Parts: sequence; C-alpha cells; structure tokens
Amino acid sequence: MSQREPLFSRLTPGGLRNYLDTLRGESVGGVLLVVAAVIALLWSNSPWRDAYTGLRDLELGPAALHLDLTVGQWASDGLLAIFFFVVGLELKREIVEGELRRLGTAIVPVVAAVGGMVVPALLFLAVNTTAEGGGPHGWAIPTATDIAFAVAVLGIAGKKLPTALRAFLLTLAVVDDLLAILVIAIGYSDGIALLWLLAAAAAVVLFWLLLRAGLTHPLLLIPLALVAWALLHTSGVHATIAGVALGLVVPIAHAERLEHRWRPLSAGFAVPVFALFAAGVAVAPAALAEAVADPVAQGIVLGLVVGKPLGITLTTWLVCRFRGVSLAPGLRWADVVAVGTLAGIGFTVSLLVAGLAYGEGSPHTEHATMGVLAASLLAALVGGALLVWRGRRHELRRAAQDASGIS
Repeated sequence: MSQREPLFSRLTPGGLRNYLDTLRGESVGGVLLVVAAVIALLWSNSPWRDAYTGLRDLELGPAALHLDLTVGQWASDGLLAIFFFVVGLELKREIVEGELRRLGTAIVPVVAAVGGMVVPALLFLAVNTTAEGGGPHGWAIPTATDIAFAVAVLGIAGKKLPTALRAFLLTLAVVDDLLAILVIAIGYSDGIALLWLLAAAAAVVLFWLLLRAGLTHPLLLIPLALVAWALLHTSGVHATIAGVALGLVVPIAHAERLEHRWRPLSAGFAVPVFALFAAGVAVAPAALAEAVADPVAQGIVLGLVVGKPLGITLTTWLVCRFRGVSLAPGLRWADVVAVGTLAGIGFTVSLLVAGLAYGEGSPHTEHATMGVLAASLLAALVGGALLVWRGRRHELRRAAQDASGIS
C-alpha cells in the first residue's frame, strides 16, 4: 500500500485561502447570473422582444478602430475580459501558492479537467459527425464549467461535503477555464494580424513592468489594459484573451488585492450583463422542437450532463489507480460523481463559445444556447440532489462516530 496522502484529505494553506476567496466572491454572482438569464428569456419572449433585440444589436464605437460593435458584442468581447482577468488572477494564485503549486496536488485537478473536457467533446463530435445537419465546429461548447453558477449550487447543496472535495471542483473549474481559453485563442480566432498581436503582447509586458516597479495606480494601469484589449481585438484573436494574459502577469504580491477588487465587478456586473444579452432566445414550442431535433443541442446536453461527470470521475480514478492512492477516509466515488455532475454547469464560457463557433443569426447558435441553458439547469438539479444526498450520508457517518466516541 502506498504511503501517499489520500485524495481530498486536506488543502494546502494557500489553496484553502483561494477556495474561501472564490466561495465568498462567486456565491452572489451565481444568483445574479441566473436572475439575468431568466430576465433575458422572459424579455426575449415577451411583447417587448423587439426592444430586447434592438438593444442587443445596437452598434456603438468608432469604426475607424474596428470597434463598431453591437451591445451584445461589447458584453461578450468587452465585459467578459474582466471575467477572464479574474480567471487569470485565480490561475496565478493557484500556480504560485495554491493547489497547482506542486505536482502532487496539481495532477488530480489538471487531469480531471482534461478528462472533463475530452469526454464531452468526443460525445458532442460523435453526435454531430454522424447526424444529418450536425455542427461539429462547436465541439468545445460542452467543455467548460461555470464557476459562479457552480459555486452558487455548491453553497446551497454541498455545505456538508469535506472542504477539500468542494475546493477540488473550484480548482478544476479554474484549470477548465484555462483550457477553454486556449481553445478560444487557437480554434476560434481567424485572420490573425501578427503586428497587432505583437503590439498587444508589448502592452501586456509594459503592464507587468509597471506592476513590478510598484506603479499600481488604476489611472495608469486601466488605460494600458484597455489598449492591450483593443490591440488584441484588432489582431483577430478574441479580445477576452487579453484579460487572462494581464491577470497571469500580475506579480503574486498584487494578485490577491486585485482579485478582491475586480471579482465583485466581474461576478456582480460583467457576467450577468453578458448573460442578459447571450441567453435571450425564443422558447416557443416550434423553436423548442427545432432545438431538440438539432444535433448541436443534443451533443451539448449529452456532453455537459453525461460527459462531464464521466470524464472527471474516470480520469480521477485513473490517477488514483496509477499513483497508488485512495480516497480520504469516509469519501466514496459517489462523492466524486456528484462533484463531476455539478461541473456540467457550463453557462458563461459555453455561451461564449457557441457564439464564436456558429456566429450571430445562425440557427445553430440559438439551438446551442437552448442546449447550454437546458444542460446547465439539468446539471445543477441533478448535481445538487446528489450533493444533498452525499452530504446527508457524511452527516450520518459523523453522527455515528460522535456517538461511538461518547459511548
């Protein structure tokens, strides 16, 4: 028997601090995200739906700088850059002082995130390459986990699970976001202009140099960050990648402070506004029937609801098997399945990738949006129910241990 520490037995001090920060910052954000999505659905299916589409498709910005974007595009390309900046800061903290700092603690969430990406993508492709009218280009839609939405459900249904297991979901989601970012940068960018890309990289380097020199005033850093964003947008790479790059170059001495400052804006404003303009689709019976028949929506639901828990659980089991470790005392594989099911909530990044994969106005885009909404809701309900069940089992076990100790 290996002497390695059991899986999910405890967190590193840095990992625990990062987990608590994420839990505090994203719980309310998840609720706001759901509220925004509900408003979008109600508004876009009301007598005032023309006002919704008119606002979403209103163009703003200077055309000379290639920034004449619709309000919906400003939400996805602009506001989501704030979300990805926070993701970059989370990654920096996890890599430097959290669960990704050492191979022993990093290997499980990293491998689980890869499994939770590959299996859903394969299931999506299996449906969309064999069915008539499929859209295989959207294979990355069911691969991402929405941290805010998942944290909201975790905070309600998973309170009685061990902290290390709950933190596993959040660390996995951060790695998941990184993989999704790489997919967006490589697979959903076109016509890349190298000079503009190099100029954007120079702006990111200058951002890093200013922070290293202790020049942290927002009036200095924010304009430079906007320049980096605009240059990357012009280069042909999706502009949200600028947020990740800027977050990753922040020195660790400033990362926690900046994360605390920007997370409320990300979770409380940027992501809900994006959801408001991304989730507004017609849900009339005819539209629902078309979505149900579309292999794209079918692949998304299959990938998120089945592929996510399957990929995460299978790869975690393989890591345990090959490293010769067991789960922490009292944990069962049903606990990992419950957490993996909750990872099937793919809201924010999945909606973003759907728009990038099929473009505005495509029937696939609307059907993909319905698929993401349905799959995320189903994953939240099933995952939440499993978490409540497993939490009660853990509570009964602890009560039995306490009674045994007293007697």
